Amino acid sequence: MLPIRLSELQSRAGRASRSPVFRHYIPCIMTQLLEKAFEKVSELSEEEQNDFAAFILEELESERRWEQAFSQSQDELGRLADEALEEHDAGESEKLDPGQL
Repeated sequence: MLPIRLSELQSRAGRASRSPVFRHYIPCIMTQLLEKAFEKVSELSEEEQNDFAAFILEELESERRWEQAFSQSQDELGRLADEALEEHDAGESEKLDPGQL
């Protein structure tokens, strides 16, 4: 049997989540909780499944962008933290009053 591509498996998830091919490959590529989520999603209409898939893909891309932006800002964040500590040590900081926010 030829290996099945993930994209093909994902497209089959809504239509044939109980097929032997699907069941054979699921343990290799996703957790039981994710499998349960896909089983629930497979009960939705095609439009709702597509909406759900688009939402998940957008969230994954957003998370990737945040991780990239955060990893590229570590030097700047460190510099700002050092500057804030120097100002505090020099008595140039003020106590934060949450009631004033």
